[in-house]
Amino acid sequence: MQIQRRATARWEGGLKQGQGRLSTPQSGLLDGQRYAFGTRFADEVGTNPEELLAAAHAGCYSMALAASLERAGHVAERVETEAEARMELGAAGPSIVGVHLKVSAKVPGIGVDAFAAIAEDSKRNCVISRALGVPVSLDARLVD
Repeated sequence: MQIQRRATARWEGGLKQGQGRLSTPQSGLLDGQRYAFGTRFADEVGTNPEELLAAAHAGCYSMALAASLERAGHVAERVETEAEARMELGAAGPSIVGVHLKVSAKVPGIGVDAFAAIAEDSKRNCVISRALGVPVSLDARLVD
């Protein structure tokens, strides 16, 4: 079985003065969302590819962890993940050099060590983690 997801981007103008629009036509969630040099490298309102990559990773990881916990017999009440995509500006241009995941989860009946092992395994096996090819670090904690 193969699943395909699409997004579109349109850019007009030069790098610093131009701007673009991102859309996700299948879901309709993004419809002409603005992105530009200032949304990527400064604090202008709009999104940017790195933020969207981080959102995708946080969502993917939360689902992967919930699935792994459930397979181990522990249904999570809540999984909250923050993903921080780290970008460096080098001689070759900007590069994503890593992603840091911070997860907190409420999982009745699981021990700290078992949770840590499942969280780490989920980090390695999350679809987005596998697709990125950059180091992914993880801070995982149980909450009440």
